[in-house]
Order: sequence, then structure tokens, then C-alpha cells
Amino acid sequence: MAQTGPAGPASGSAAGARADPGLVGRGQDAVGPGSPPGLARGDALPRGAVAADAGAGPGAEPAPPATRGALRLPLAILVALIGGLALSAAFPPEGIWPFAVAGPALLVVALWRRSLRGSFLVGLCFGLAFFVPLISWLINLAWYAWAALAIAEAVIFGLFCIGQRLMLRLPAWPVALACWWVAVEAFRDRWPYAFPWGRLAMSQAQAPTVRWVQVGGPPLLTFLLALAGATLAWLLLGPRRLAPRPNMSAAVRGRAVPALGFAGAAGLALAGALLPSGLPGPGGATAQVAAVQGNVPHSRTLQDLLRATTVTDNHAVATEQLAAQVRAGARPAPDLVIWPENSSDLDPGRYPQVYATIANAVAAVNRPLLVGTVLQDPLRNTGQLWLPGRGPAAIYVKRQLVPFGEYIPFRGFISSFSSLPSLQPVNFTAGHRAVVFRIGKIRLGDVICYEVGFDNLVGSEVTAGANLLTEQTNDADFEVDGQLGETLQQLAMARIRAIEFDRSMVVASTTGVSAIIAPDGSLIASSRTWQRAVLDERVPLLTSQTPAEHLGEWPEIVLSALAVAGLGCAIGLAVADRRRSRRAA
Repeated sequence: MAQTGPAGPASGSAAGARADPGLVGRGQDAVGPGSPPGLARGDALPRGAVAADAGAGPGAEPAPPATRGALRLPLAILVALIGGLALSAAFPPEGIWPFAVAGPALLVVALWRRSLRGSFLVGLCFGLAFFVPLISWLINLAWYAWAALAIAEAVIFGLFCIGQRLMLRLPAWPVALACWWVAVEAFRDRWPYAFPWGRLAMSQAQAPTVRWVQVGGPPLLTFLLALAGATLAWLLLGPRRLAPRPNMSAAVRGRAVPALGFAGAAGLALAGALLPSGLPGPGGATAQVAAVQGNVPHSRTLQDLLRATTVTDNHAVATEQLAAQVRAGARPAPDLVIWPENSSDLDPGRYPQVYATIANAVAAVNRPLLVGTVLQDPLRNTGQLWLPGRGPAAIYVKRQLVPFGEYIPFRGFISSFSSLPSLQPVNFTAGHRAVVFRIGKIRLGDVICYEVGFDNLVGSEVTAGANLLTEQTNDADFEVDGQLGETLQQLAMARIRAIEFDRSMVVASTTGVSAIIAPDGSLIASSRTWQRAVLDERVPLLTSQTPAEHLGEWPEIVLSALAVAGLGCAIGLAVADRRRSRRAA
């Protein structure tokens, strides 16, 4: 029985062929009485059929009988836990980017020939090992918020792993699994709470693979990384799919073909280093921009009003110091000054003292100033542009709100058993459109904090005409006790966005890390955490259109559609095999 491509665990191409072990009545993770010696827990009993060779390709000869299958369940869970931890370590603060390939590969090894229930358990363990450390900075808000989000994401991931297990039976399963990762990330970006953290692509800010985002955005880079991981798993699984004493031809196919597949997929991903750097030529338009990090009180014991006015005062003082240095000739005069998100938690229109503080800072530096401020009636998180002599002139309203931070989902239900909704008594109102601030030759596109993780939001600012991007962010709540995970993960996203859209990007944070990023993703300047800092640098203003901007969401749509189609085919094969096995019985 011949199979083309990297074959799944069973062919099912003829009546009486072995049914998919994940779907037979006894299940994958149990061995009944009378099992032949050497049959591992998780191996299904063949009914006179053979399993396809791991190295099978077009025109391959029939594969040798398979006597080894899945890992024993405890060992599979251990492999899944290691894979999840490895994938977490691919992201900052560890930032070991090759682990973005190793993690998905280990997941495939753990899922190989599992039952469907066993696949969910393996996927759940992988998800917990991945999400719990990845978002551990949430413990600074509340341990139960950390636990609830990590567990919810892990459960969703575990359910999707049932689909991955089924797709392992497809002839070209490494390609199908690469599409699966794109589809899962697309789902998590949108439902249930729109949480884009943990996308494979976002671990690659400092990797040679990262320039692929210029071509097809993060979905294409995720696809390439997952493809490399799947082909690595194909190589690792080779010995488990061969007979105990394979002939030389089978041994070569079992090792050489998967090795070539992995080398090709990994080489393709690494070829991103050969793509253009995004740096402008000489003579292009530039602008001097300043990011002010005023710092906040490193304590949670201050009253809210005191803290809010203190933060605004800190940023005003730092801006006035910048103005004094400009007058003394120690610094160049900026064309634009940017304050971070929540640099004013009080609506300047309602608090005359806050209005005066900001207006004085604008007058001192005599330049346009973008202030991150909270406005009332309705409650909105905004970037508000102040002009010298005019005051507030235009605003951008944050469009993607943070669940349990800026709004409480299911408020009435949660209120019945928790005081959590009292932390945010009134939901914020979301904005609905991109806004580009026109400041001389600068066309500034703004995203606020969480929004930097969403492809469509950043892309809409560039499409609207932005030649410079900024991210206003407030990381203070997540950096207590020295944790850097959230701010460094967010900085990595900003660097990837700069490369994706070929734009300079300014990250202004209350506590750090603030940064000015070149179009090639390199850091022109950056600050430390928990200190006052002013970054003042000249950046290029580019207007070129990258393929990623031109394609928009189409790479994600196409790859996700292929994943859905592949899953449909896998389910159809599984159902057909089950019917055949019943008739044969």
C-alpha cells in the first residue's frame, strides 16, 4: 500500500486496512490482554495491514510493518511539557528564538498516534507549560487573573490539538500543521477575548527569520516556523515508524527524506535574512522625535488622585528639562514630543490643574505634544495631540480594549461571585477608526499598548497614510518586583511592526522600556525601566508600501482556510476508516 508525502499513521486506502488508532473503540492509551511483546501503550493492533513509512514520498514503495507507535502517555505528557516550556522560552525575556521551532516539533511527537482524548490531555499540558510562564507578569495584577487567562488559553489550545492529531494522517501533514498554527493564532486573536500574545512570529524580533513579515506579515512567518517545526518532528519520528530491522532502502528513506525536508523548511525560514533591510537611502525625509518616560511612583499604596497628578507632573518636568537642554544647545529641537499611555489619568478638560500642567510643558518645549490621557463622557483611552498656543487639537481613541482591564466581560454574572468588576466600575468606550496626526512633514499613526499585537490595527494606520508610527504604553502595573516579560514582549512586537511596514516606530512608556526603532527593527535608542528618561533621535520618514501592507489579511485568510480544508479531509478519512474497520470486524 503506497503513500505519497510524509504519511499519517494509517492509510485506510483499502477495505480491511488498519483504522486510525485514535478512533478505534479501545482507544490509544491502553493495551489489552494478549498484546504481543514489545507493543507499547498507545500502539494499535494491526489487522494485517502496514503503516506508511515516515520517509515515504511520491512513488514510494510499500512501507515496512510498523511495530512501534505512540509514546507511552506519561512520556508523551512529559514531552509536551518540555515543548511548551521551550516555546515559552522563545519569547522575551529569555528570547531563545530557535525554540519557536523546537516547541511545535515536540508537540507533534507527543501527539503522534494518540487517542482523541489523549490528544486533548497532551495539548492541555503543552498549553499550560506555554501560557503560564509566558504571561506570568499578570500576577502583578491578580493571581486569579493570571490563572484564569492561562488556563482558558490552554483549554482552547488543547481542543485545537485534537484537530492537529487528526491532521497527522494527511499525506502532506507538515504543510497542514503549519497552516494549523496560523488558524489557531487567528482564532485566539479574535475569540473569546482577543488575546494575541504567544504568536510564533512574535518571538522572532532578533532572529534572521523576522524579515518575512515584510512579505506576508506575522501569519507568513508563523507558517514558516511551524513548517520547520513539523518537518523536524517528521525527522524525529522516523525511527518510530520503521520496522525493528528495516532494510537499507527503508532506513534511508526514514532518515534522509525527512532530513532534507527539515533542511529545506529551516533554510527557507532563515532565508529571510537575505530580504531587504528597510533602511532608507541618503537624502530622504527625516524628523527629530522625542519620547518622554516620566516614571511613576514605584508603589501601590498612593491614592489614585495623587498618583495620577504625580505621573503627569513627572512627565511635565522631564519635558521642561528637555526644553532647557534645547535652549542651551545641548540637544536638537524635536519636531514632535510623545508622552506614554496614562501620562494623564485625569481628563484635562475637567481638571484645570492637569490642563495647566500639560499646557505649560507644551509652551516650554514649543512643539506638538502627544499625550496619553483618559477622557470622560464617555470614558475613553486616548492619544491627544496638543499644539503650542492652541491646546488639545485632535485625538485618537483606543480601538482594542483590554478584557478585565478596560472592560469587564459578563459583568453581571461575574459580579454575583467576585468583586473583580469593582476594579473597573465603568467600561471604557472603544474607538472605531484609524487617526493620522498631521504635524508638518510628519504623518503620525498611533496605537495604544495592547493594540500593537493586532495586525489590522497597526496596518490601518499605515494604510491611512502614516509615515511614522508610535505605541503609547503603560507597563507599570506589570513590572512590579522587576518583572520584564510584558514590556519586553511588547517591545518585540513593536520592532516586528517596524519591519513589517517599513516605518520608524517610537515606543513611549511610563516606566520602560521606551525605545526609538528604525525601519529595519534595530533600536536607535532605548531606556531602562523605573527611571526618568528622554529619548531624542532623528528618524527616517518612509512612505513605501511593503508586500505585507499590500496583502493585508489575505495570507492569514488563505492559510487558515487551507487548515480548515485539511481538517475536513482528515475528519473524512477518519470516518471512512472507522466504517471500514466496523465492516471488517
